[in-house]
Amino acid sequence: MAQDNATCWRDFVFLGFSSFGKLQLLLFVLFLSLYLVTITSNVFIIIVIRLDSHLHTPMYLFLSFLSFSETCYTLGIIPRMLSGLVMGGQAISFMGCATQMFFSASWACTNCFLLSVMGFDRYVAICAPLHYASRMNPTLCAQLVGTSFLSGYLFGLGMTLVIFRLSFCSSHEIQHFFCDTPPVLSIACGDTRLSELGILILSLLVLLISFFLISVSYAYILVAILSIPSAEGRRKAFSTCASHLTVVVIHYGCASFMYLRPKASYSLERDQLIAVTYTVATPLLNPIVYSLRNRAVQSALRNAFRGTLLGKG
Repeated sequence: MAQDNATCWRDFVFLGFSSFGKLQLLLFVLFLSLYLVTITSNVFIIIVIRLDSHLHTPMYLFLSFLSFSETCYTLGIIPRMLSGLVMGGQAISFMGCATQMFFSASWACTNCFLLSVMGFDRYVAICAPLHYASRMNPTLCAQLVGTSFLSGYLFGLGMTLVIFRLSFCSSHEIQHFFCDTPPVLSIACGDTRLSELGILILSLLVLLISFFLISVSYAYILVAILSIPSAEGRRKAFSTCASHLTVVVIHYGCASFMYLRPKASYSLERDQLIAVTYTVATPLLNPIVYSLRNRAVQSALRNAFRGTLLGKG
């Protein structure tokens, strides 16, 4: 099937933000700035967690892998988008489009599962603090991270196969800046209802499974927090979850809006702007939220900056 598709169109063309005319240069400067800050922030979080021994705990191990996943996600999308803003519509091969969709979907799904793992970590830390070290041992942490990445790749592969089983003979122009499922589906010829249903089911499985696990973890956390007699104790317990909850709300809000809607509500031009929020803005929020709300990360960042300044001195 893939070979038949390729004989119809050997490549696709991203239209990107071509309709914005002269504003594309302004968008390039804006997105490049956000992209550089996103990459720098996430890489810096990974380095700080790696170098600061105080952050060698399961919670920050998972955070570093989330930052790594977000970094890979943006690397697979944003550079080509920036190039398109400068050079105009860009061609991408059939296999290149399928590859980009596979990796972008895989990293996005991996992020969901990593967030559910981080929720489980908070559950153990608050509901069974005396057994935290023994339960969240290195072996279990490695298994949780490995399962998250493997699950993400499997769901990403499933979504890619569901889309690229179709024929693309009617058009090769993608009204988007990367090979996302809605815009690629919109240029497929023939009956796409089965593929639309397949994407909806896979998206629901990823979001519902991961969100269900997070909800169960926080249900137990809430019960445990409410059982703490002092208000100060409840506040401290909840503060350890605040950063994770903030990231969960933003991440699942964007993902649900984009992938759990009926096809009739799609608007490719509007959705292209919305896609910027989860390809550029959302990966940036992860390090910002944890830097602003987490005292341990704040302290590690201050130490890193101080060490850098002393080293230059």
